[in-house]
Amino acid sequence: MNIDPIRDEFAAVESAIAGGPIVSNVTAGEIRAWLGSRFDFKQSLPLDEVVADVEKMLREWQVQVTHPRYFGLFNPSVTLASVVADTLVAMYNSQLANWRTSPAANEMERHTLAWLADKFGLPADSIATFTSGGSEANLTAVVVALTWAFPEYGEHGLRSLSGDPAIYLTDETHHGFNKIAHMAGLGRRNLRIVSTDANLKMNIDDLRKRVEEDRRNGLLPFMVIGTAGTTAAGVIDPLPEIAHFARQQRLWFHADAAYGGAAVVSPALRPHLAGTELADSITCDAHKWLSVPMGCGMFFCRHRDSVAQAFRSDVTYMPARPVSEDAASTFNPLTQSAQWSRRFIGLKLFMALAEHGEAGYAEMLDHQVRMANLLRESLTASGWRIANSTPFPVICFTREGVVPSALVAELRDRQIAWMSDAELGGIPVIRACITSFRTTEADIAWVVAQMNKLAASALHPQTA
Repeated sequence: MNIDPIRDEFAAVESAIAGGPIVSNVTAGEIRAWLGSRFDFKQSLPLDEVVADVEKMLREWQVQVTHPRYFGLFNPSVTLASVVADTLVAMYNSQLANWRTSPAANEMERHTLAWLADKFGLPADSIATFTSGGSEANLTAVVVALTWAFPEYGEHGLRSLSGDPAIYLTDETHHGFNKIAHMAGLGRRNLRIVSTDANLKMNIDDLRKRVEEDRRNGLLPFMVIGTAGTTAAGVIDPLPEIAHFARQQRLWFHADAAYGGAAVVSPALRPHLAGTELADSITCDAHKWLSVPMGCGMFFCRHRDSVAQAFRSDVTYMPARPVSEDAASTFNPLTQSAQWSRRFIGLKLFMALAEHGEAGYAEMLDHQVRMANLLRESLTASGWRIANSTPFPVICFTREGVVPSALVAELRDRQIAWMSDAELGGIPVIRACITSFRTTEADIAWVVAQMNKLAASALHPQTA
């Protein structure tokens, strides 16, 4: 494959996005009218025209999450290598359910995951798989934890247990666990909410109290979830303390590092993830802070046998492993994960790591942290109040007299920046997250200057 045309097109799109609007005000009716007029699927169209139409829609009718002033959710700018990787994956259409069908693809994924597992400090015999995203990885963690805690669960279901299994987490934990509790048959009420301290971190004393109380009341505590980089505020729970408590109580400790897990690549940031090396399982999404396209989640687990037990499947119609291969050194992913047919998810991360190297990737992460620190300092110097504390590039802030939701809407309408509003401890705040390695000091300075003007307008409308 000649990547020069792709490189040129990538650079052109990157430049157009950086110089264009961040937010589209298109309506659903406009899009549906366009689609109805152009694509009735009764006649064939030249592929060049189809591509041009699709590019026009994507360029004009979506929030440009790769824009250097998109300070929104965990949607990053992407590397060229990862874009090329997705093209190769589609072209060769590798099927990773079975090792024999795609040996090279499976081994590239194993190689990449083993490298990251080592960064997390997990044992060499840990098991890891790529997933569609954090929700699948977290669902996997719950299913494997149930299998580990209740050996009869796999064959006889939850009704065979003497009580309701309970999971412990905080209100800051990703709300995807509400869906998972529903899908897994646990029931949403068996998500036991632990209080947080003044910094929104899990309160270990309250965790201990709730587990003891629930056991007295007949519940079956089996899992506690600590987050490394909460969605709203980027907070890191006290992971070492959670790990120690979980080990004492024989609970499964899951570290949801979907966002913050990327920090293990940076020597400067890695110490903030202390405690993940003690986890029974870890979730990490490369498509959040490792700058690859959606979706590229990962699940890591130190209990290889529990994973195999949770997803075991014996089929006769899949190609067998060659006699020359050691059964302990290779496995069929369909027997180790929730997915069956599997896309070659990991190539985008493999190629991006190969292109940039560990040091290059660390610099990308460290740059975003520097930009966040600059934003934090500039806001503080301008009279804004910072409402969260995290080493990650998530800044929550407010100002007396400013309505966060109104300011966020103004920022979007004026194409200044894309931010979100959130609530921390019941207090409305503006949330900015640096998600692009292309964000510059000039971007930060301009955005802060514009926000200060808007704040002055809100506080003194007669002088605006």
